[in-house]
Amino acid sequence: MPQEPARHHRLLPVRPLTFSPFARSVARVATAYLVKHYMHNAVQQSAGDEFKEKLKIIGRRSESSEDEEFDGVVQADFAFFDPKPDDFHGVKTLLQSYLDNKQWDLSGFVDLILGQTTVGTVVKLEDDEDNGVFSIITALNLGRYKDHKCITELKEFLLNICHEKDKIGNLRSLLGVEAQKVGLLVSQCVVNLPPELLPPLYDALFDEISWATEDEPTEELRNSFRFQFYVVVSKFYKHKNANQKRSSSTDKDEAFVYIKPEDEILHKLSMWSFLFPLQTQQVATHELKNYQLTGIVMAVKAEDISSFRQQLHALINES
Repeated sequence: MPQEPARHHRLLPVRPLTFSPFARSVARVATAYLVKHYMHNAVQQSAGDEFKEKLKIIGRRSESSEDEEFDGVVQADFAFFDPKPDDFHGVKTLLQSYLDNKQWDLSGFVDLILGQTTVGTVVKLEDDEDNGVFSIITALNLGRYKDHKCITELKEFLLNICHEKDKIGNLRSLLGVEAQKVGLLVSQCVVNLPPELLPPLYDALFDEISWATEDEPTEELRNSFRFQFYVVVSKFYKHKNANQKRSSSTDKDEAFVYIKPEDEILHKLSMWSFLFPLQTQQVATHELKNYQLTGIVMAVKAEDISSFRQQLHALINES
C-alpha cells in the first residue's frame, strides 16, 4: 500500500542548494555532469527497458537543438511509497556507488532496506507502471542487522577508511558496543530530484521512526528504532586547498561544495566526522578543476534531528 504523499510535486529546473553563490554555480555544473554519469551507469546496470527509458526522460535534452545544454526540466508528479520487492533493481542502481567502488553484498543490503517496510520510503512517479525509483530513504539499526554479511562488510569498510586517530575509537564504539542504538541513515536519489521533496521525505522518515517505537509488534522491534545516534555515509566536493582556506578570507572559492543540500546541515550538526578519498571517477570541468570528489562519514546525535528538520525546511523555503 502506498503511503499518503505529503503533496504532489512538479519537477523543477535543477537548482543545487548551497550557502553561497559560488558554491551554487559549481554545484550546478557538477549536477549537469552527474546527471549524464548517473544515466550512463543506470542504463548499464538497470534490469528493465522501461526503467532505462524513464532515466532518459529525466535527463533528456531539448529537441530543438543537439547543441543546447541539458535544461533539467521535466513535468512529473512524484509520490511516496513503502519499499517493496519490485523496487530491488531501482534501489540497487541508486546505491551502486554507496561504498565507493567496493565489491560487497549490495544485493543483501538492498534486501534489508526493502524488507523494512514500516520505516523507509521510495519516491516514484505517480500512476507510473514502469516502477522507476527516483529516491530511497531509510534508517537501519546496525545492531539488529549485525549478523548480515552486508552490514559486516559495511562496518569493515568504514573502519578501514578511517585514518583519524581521534575518530577511530568513536567509530568503533558506534559500530560495536553501541550499535543497537545506532541508525544507518541511508538517503540516495537521482541527482536532479526536486529539492522541494527533501523536507517531506525526511519528515516522513523520522515520523515513521517515532511511530515504530510504539507500533511495532514486539518490544525488541520497538527498541530497535529508539536510536540515539545516526551514521551517515555520503560524498561532496572538497577544495584541494581546503585546509589552508580555513585561515583565508580573501578567496571566494568554498572549501566544500555539497551535492546533497541536507549534508551541509548534517555536517554542521555532527558530533564528529571524517573524510576519505574516493576511487570512483572524478568530475573534470573548468569550474571544478580545484575540487575533488571526497567521501564523508558523519555521526549525528538523535537529539539534534529536530534542529536538522527545521533547518532543512528553512533552507528549501528560502531558496
